[in-house]
Amino acid sequence: MRIALISDIHGNAVALDAVLEDVKKQNVDQIFVLGDLCFRGPEPKRALELVRSLGVVVIKGNADEWIVRGVKQGEVPDHMLSIMQKEQEWGASKLDEDDLNYLSHLPTGYQLQVDDSMIKLFHATPESLFDIVPSDSKDDTIYDHFHLEGPENVYVYAHIHTAFIRFIKGNLIMNTGSVGLPFDGVAKASYGLLDIADGNISGRIIKVPYDIEKVVKQYQSFGYPNAEMMIDTIRQGRLG
Repeated sequence: MRIALISDIHGNAVALDAVLEDVKKQNVDQIFVLGDLCFRGPEPKRALELVRSLGVVVIKGNADEWIVRGVKQGEVPDHMLSIMQKEQEWGASKLDEDDLNYLSHLPTGYQLQVDDSMIKLFHATPESLFDIVPSDSKDDTIYDHFHLEGPENVYVYAHIHTAFIRFIKGNLIMNTGSVGLPFDGVAKASYGLLDIADGNISGRIIKVPYDIEKVVKQYQSFGYPNAEMMIDTIRQGRLG
């Protein structure tokens, strides 16, 4: 069985187009989406429509929560609060009531049994859409946050926009990275693949090039607030 795991699209439909085209070449059996579909990109509506058209399991991310109910003080650095509230208002204005209702009712996690392994999917941690578990966290920190129960289970999350794969006490830990807004210094769309066969599990991170300058022009021409910062981020593949 081969599973594709995509997340953190952030309204970058051009990057999502590229990832979905690559996924077709991988002959996957299932696709899962781990949240953050619309907020902070120039095409929130089209990104959401692409995800919904897949007819797959989608779970909620913190940015999906934000675009529905707004960004609250304490959830982002104080100096970013005002501009992110403006971005939220812009993004939400591009969606209709059905879109917002869909986002508000997404589940916060999902799990499936494959052979003898349990695959657990969540956006940030099993309990939170917002908690940050960095890629360089100690094994014990990940063990405690994710409630590892292995060996031979799989835990997949997103949220930090930095892709990695680790094994901890026999469990595979994967972060998919970000389709539309990577922070790991690689200016490409990122997603994950899991291969499960004969009781063996392996993971891969796939990096897909896309037309970044097309997205730059969208940010500029669509009147996106905070366009300059977002353009710098997608060009560099990291926060400035």
